Order: sequence, then structure tokens, then C-alpha cells
Amino acid sequence: MAILQLSITLAMFFLQLLSGAHSSTFSIVNKCSYTVWPGVLSGAGTPQISPTGFALQPGQSTSIPVPTSWSGRIWGRTLCTEDSSGKFSCLTGDCGSSTLECSGGAIPPATLAEFTLNGAGGMDFFDVSLVDGYNLPMMISPQGGTGVNCTSAGCAADLNGDCPMELKVVYGSEGVACKSACDAFGDPQYCCSGAYATPNTCKPSTYSQFFKTACPTAYSYAYDDGTSTFTCTGADYVITFCPSPSTSVKSSNPMAVDISSTGSQPTSSAFIGGAITTTLAVFWQLRHLF
Repeated sequence: MAILQLSITLAMFFLQLLSGAHSSTFSIVNKCSYTVWPGVLSGAGTPQISPTGFALQPGQSTSIPVPTSWSGRIWGRTLCTEDSSGKFSCLTGDCGSSTLECSGGAIPPATLAEFTLNGAGGMDFFDVSLVDGYNLPMMISPQGGTGVNCTSAGCAADLNGDCPMELKVVYGSEGVACKSACDAFGDPQYCCSGAYATPNTCKPSTYSQFFKTACPTAYSYAYDDGTSTFTCTGADYVITFCPSPSTSVKSSNPMAVDISSTGSQPTSSAFIGGAITTTLAVFWQLRHLF
């Protein structure tokens, strides 16, 4: 059995070499005026990236080599602290690991950068999703790739201040995140579930349109594929938090924030997408791996 598994692994390796599959580099940049703690979640069955969580001070950046055919998510955690027992937690984007590194995904609301590299046709598929809500501005910018849809995507706007009150997450007197309508109300028409589980039955809502108007190239609801999924071949990627300088989650000493009494938060909503073309259908299936 071990010999068979080794043979399969070697065969996949040589197929990737023959196909000229590109191994990308992610450059993660923090242009916010506050500390951001990025989290990384690799998709099931894909190589893992290390580290899975770290801190970026304002103005800092780091580069991560990404395995060929990797799929996964990257997001930013804010207002994080470590209590006297050593438990690490964040007010937004927390991954529930109680440590700096993550072993699971972001608890919504959180802005998500999502990737499937070397997918159908050897293309990279990427998007910035607000399907699970929003906590900070984020953009993906491909570097050196090719393709008709190989362009920057995401959400550069600061939505926390203008977030509808029924969706707003408030810390003190300040909005620090913005829930999705699905997370806030649990209604199938907002969650694209039950009788609303197809592109024909799940339509944009006034809440998803709030996100889409502010961030036209980001996913605003589950079946927002047509203007929200981007593709490149042979690219590296820059993931920027607060591409336009933002002070909406400003804290002069973010590690002093006490979030021990925030209570439990809802688990992440299903990460889904519709299929409007054969290529997008493949990407949609891959997205369900998370």
C-alpha cells in the first residue's frame, strides 16, 4: 500500500513538472494603521502552508512560497490579545485555535482572500469574499501573470462605519466588523440554502447590494460569480490589508484589548459559489472543499 501511495505521489510530481505548473509566492502586506494578524487555511487534500498565523505590524510585509496546486483562504484578524493563561484570541476573524497559529477557518464576519492555484486549464482562480461578512479592507493583486481576467480584485473600502446597524459588530462605540445578512438573521433567502439553494432562487438582497456597491469586484453573496471570480496563469500575488490607509480599527495598544467576555460566535457559513460556465463550475466544486 505504501509503495502504491509513493508511486501515485511521484507520478503527480512528474506530471506537474511536465505541465509546467507554476509555484506562486504570496506577498502579504499590512497598510493598515493597526496590527493585523493574518490567518491561513489550506483546503482539504492540498499541501499545507506554514505558518498558519502570524502578526504584521503597520507597514510590515512578508512573503510565503505557496505549493503548486494549493487552494485555501487568507484573512486578517484584528484586535487580538493573549490573556494571563496564554490564550490567544481576536475580536474579529478569530480562528478558535487559542494560539497565534490557526488550525481552522475564520469565524465570521471576516473578509476572505480565496485561491485555487493551477486549477482547471492550469489557471489560478481567486477572489475576495464578503459572503461571510467583512472586517477590514483587502485586495489581491496578481504580479506577472497572464489572462483576460488577470487583474486586481477585492474590497478597498472601509465598510465598518457605514455598515447597517442590524449587521454592525461594535466594540465600545466603534464599528469593527460587518456581518452578512445570513450570519445576522439565518434566513435561507440570505444564506442561499433550502428552497434558495440555486442561482435561480437565490438573488441579491438589499444587504448584499450594500457590499457590492462599495466593493464591485468582491463576492457579495453566494452566487455572485460573474463579477467576482478572477483567473490568471503563472502569477504571484500581493495580498494587501487596507490598500488605502485605514484607521477604522485603530488601537494604540491592540494587545491590551480585553475580549475575554465576547462570548461564543457563530461558526462560518457554508462557502459556496454558483456555476455560470464550465470553468466556474469546477472552481465552485473546489471551493466546497473547505
